[in-house]
Amino acid sequence: MAVEKVKATETKAKPNYKYMRDKNREMVKGIFRYYEVPGGVMSFVFKEFREDAVEKYTLYDGLIYSLPLGVAKHLNKNGWYPIHAFMQDENGAPHQKITRKVRRVGFQSLEFVDLEDVSTGDAGLITVENVHGGLIV
Repeated sequence: MAVEKVKATETKAKPNYKYMRDKNREMVKGIFRYYEVPGGVMSFVFKEFREDAVEKYTLYDGLIYSLPLGVAKHLNKNGWYPIHAFMQDENGAPHQKITRKVRRVGFQSLEFVDLEDVSTGDAGLITVENVHGGLIV
């Protein structure tokens, strides 16, 4: 008696681009951070989906903005550059590897934070002492 092996075919579900596009166009409120040039201004253009128009954004460091979720994700995921270094593999041959990511920009969400809790001015210096009496700086 022969045993037939049935090959299971995996069916990958196609991503629902309409849902993703609608979700990424929802507005989120947050603070733009320009780590590379504190106090600076950054301009860029953005287009995520084929149906979208190219939009230009000009953002100032430290200001609060309402941006589409897709733009906020882009700022947080793609706003960095790599620092490379040469490493040796197990055979002693040199190869390049990303050793560190330097963050250029970011978007800090305020969706779950009350705006009155966000301090935009100088809050003063706070010192914390540990239980053993040493000063933590």
